[in-house]
Amino acid sequence: MRAFRVAYDGRAYAGFQRQPHADTVEGTLLAALSDHGLVARGDGPTHATPSGYAAAGRTDAGVSAVAQTVAFEAPAWLTPRAFNGRLPGSVRVWAAADVDAGFHATHDAVRRTYRYFLYAPAAESGVAERTVGDDDASDRDAIDDDAAHDALARLSGEHDFHNLTNDDDGTVRDLRATATREGDFLVVEVVADGFPRALVRRIVGAVEAVGRGTATPELVDRLLADDPVPGEHGVGPAAPEPLVLWDVAYDGVEFETDDEAAASAVAAFGERHRDARRVAAATGAIRNRIAGSADGATGG
Repeated sequence: MRAFRVAYDGRAYAGFQRQPHADTVEGTLLAALSDHGLVARGDGPTHATPSGYAAAGRTDAGVSAVAQTVAFEAPAWLTPRAFNGRLPGSVRVWAAADVDAGFHATHDAVRRTYRYFLYAPAAESGVAERTVGDDDASDRDAIDDDAAHDALARLSGEHDFHNLTNDDDGTVRDLRATATREGDFLVVEVVADGFPRALVRRIVGAVEAVGRGTATPELVDRLLADDPVPGEHGVGPAAPEPLVLWDVAYDGVEFETDDEAAASAVAAFGERHRDARRVAAATGAIRNRIAGSADGATGG
């Protein structure tokens, strides 16, 4: 058995799990294995899976990963660099490990780590309160770090998160939620052995509401209580694109980085990052041109 670390840009896919009539990360991986002659060729999601195949998690549409893990019975020649030979630049395999027969990438994971890159310029402590009709974008985005950290502390520990997921089972989790400021971004890290659907994004939604002053800290306590919180009084999931499956840990498994494959991944994601910056520069210039014209008309 071999386990592979997979990084991908989730913006290009309708989630990880293969599905009919949609491009998914899993479908792309299985198509690559089909091209290598390792599984029966099919049409999109109908590709067969190799013996023992499993993946660490099923990320939603738009969610990216740096350490998604898939494992299966693989020939010795299928190195990460060989795997990449049939993959697009948006999906890169960059490390691998030999694992015992019977290893299961889903069930054997002991810890999963997600990071959410929340755009949130820091606000002065206690000044994050908003007034209805406030249209200043910088004010809307600003977050009181102290309030956000308090909300994360309330969410940490063992709780029943039934009000923060659509799942009916597996809602009791013992997790750690923290945040680190990196410039204008608050990087929210959530760690647990597993997560019900949309839990991380709803946690971020709650922290964002408290940090931006649109909800009080008591919202978190209400969401963690036994009583159901009606949808109109709850929190929706934060946008998927800033969320990354950051790490998946297994007892006794040491992944070896394939230097050539890792360099390929760095180059591929570097190019995607540059493309995003180019788009941001163009849309920023459009914004500034229109704003300048509006100011000129007003001043005239």
